[in-house]
Amino acid sequence: MIFTSGSALRRALPLLTLIAVGILFAPSLWAQDQPIPKRTILDMIKEGGWAMIPLGLCSLAMLALIIYNFLQLTQGKFAPAELKAALLEHMSHVRVRSAIEVSSTSPSFLGRMMSVALPKVDATDAETLGREAVEDSMADFTLRENRNYMSMIGYLSLIAQASPMLGLLGTVSGMIGAFSTLRDVKAPDATQLAGNISEALVTTATGLIIALPCLFFYFFFRNRLNRLVADCHNAGSEMIDASLAAVHADTQLAKVPEGLAG
Repeated sequence: MIFTSGSALRRALPLLTLIAVGILFAPSLWAQDQPIPKRTILDMIKEGGWAMIPLGLCSLAMLALIIYNFLQLTQGKFAPAELKAALLEHMSHVRVRSAIEVSSTSPSFLGRMMSVALPKVDATDAETLGREAVEDSMADFTLRENRNYMSMIGYLSLIAQASPMLGLLGTVSGMIGAFSTLRDVKAPDATQLAGNISEALVTTATGLIIALPCLFFYFFFRNRLNRLVADCHNAGSEMIDASLAAVHADTQLAKVPEGLAG
């Protein structure tokens, strides 16, 4: 009877051992199977620490400047097609006073520029109509106005330079925190070090994410402004050419080579 009980115990021992191991390690195995919660953008912002506040302000300023410049740098606010056609029509018939009146009523860049430049037309100078004075007045107006436009575009360049520096400052702050943890705690928890390192990396990435679109839109809006201003100057030159062509129309007909006149 004793032998039978001992044999049964030996046969059951592996099963009991397996059950005991399962009881001991089941909680840890179950914990490993649990899905790790995903980190949201808000979690990353919190990990970035204090540096995320000025970086957030930079991102808001960037968005505001991009929207503002998109609204300001449009064809309608610089050289509306109907205004160009009306001014060219008046200048083609050398109606300078009418052209001045039309341009003075327009708030566009071209209207304001020509309302300043057209009074420089010299009717006594039949050869050039004072073209040099008109073009100088257009250039002076452009120089004054471009400062205002470029100041709003230039802020994008400032943000593009400042945001990586703020990100780098946050990186330095995070690394200082990591080394302080190593110095002050004999056996630091890995999660503490991970938090400091995460702060360093998040601020660096955020600074670059802000800087790159700022740099792109700075050159985009600067080139757009130059193109719109050049279009206004070309329109002004066409008006002077049209007036000169009208004034010298009789002279040009008189210079037709013999045998070509119909």
